Amino acid sequence: MVPISGGTFRMGSEAFYPEEAPNRMVRVGGFRIDPTPVTNAQFAAFVDATGYRTFAELPPDPKLYPGLDPALAVAGSAVFQRTATPVPLDDYSQWWAFVSGADWRHPAGPDSAAQPDHPVVQIAYKDAEAYAKWAGKALPTEAEWEYAARGGLDGAEYAWGDELMPDGVARANFWQGQFPFATTKPDGAFRTTPVGSFPPNGYGLYDMIGNVWEWTRDWYGAPAGGKPGKACCAIDNPRGAQLRESFEPGDPMRTGRKVMKGGSHLCAPNYCQRYRPAARHPQAIDSPTSHIGFRCIVRD
Repeated sequence: MVPISGGTFRMGSEAFYPEEAPNRMVRVGGFRIDPTPVTNAQFAAFVDATGYRTFAELPPDPKLYPGLDPALAVAGSAVFQRTATPVPLDDYSQWWAFVSGADWRHPAGPDSAAQPDHPVVQIAYKDAEAYAKWAGKALPTEAEWEYAARGGLDGAEYAWGDELMPDGVARANFWQGQFPFATTKPDGAFRTTPVGSFPPNGYGLYDMIGNVWEWTRDWYGAPAGGKPGKACCAIDNPRGAQLRESFEPGDPMRTGRKVMKGGSHLCAPNYCQRYRPAARHPQAIDSPTSHIGFRCIVRD
């Protein structure tokens, strides 16, 4: 694991999405963090040692999901499916589909196979927590994660500076081309890449941006306020919102949502520009997908 000294930094951004504001001073303690997202090989070691079965490998209990047709209570998960033509970008059902048999071993469906050096995906929040506990680690807070992702570049929009593609070169695995149908990547690939395929940030951490979204331990809610630029008034080790604040408005299930960070291989210049340290997104704790993974920390 990579040691990160504690310190004060400017968290958030006011240049992209409203949920990232305000830009405020935050102080975190020291910790050690995994240099890459947890890989399929690492997660396989956990499963082999414990016999653990992930959320996506178990059929849902219809009693916990009122209105669910029992015939549809099958094991599986959400998988990104590239479209053949442009589609409205306000309708994610155009590119997401529930696939029976999709799980961490089969990230894109039963006919796919997890590659050992790729980040593990199809991970629900409880799966990430279970792995962390087994490994003697923990999941990072949103503030700890963002502090590490910035790599010492306080206030920069990206983990490598203020330009998305310096000299025209991508420094992370994000969607290049027109999402969700056209990719301009040389190999035409649009899913995960092996961890460490892109340069590390200033702290020696790989894939903090792109490749897969990463779970944090914080419930999703409006960021705590603070005084921009005033280190004396920094918020100490913020711990996120309360569970009740994380519910999606109108959700009858009142399912908790955690903060995810870093963006994924599906973030694109024309959709979801969240391949940045400040970016944040809510995710229901019972909703694994083909672009969600995690990494762990150990606090000093």
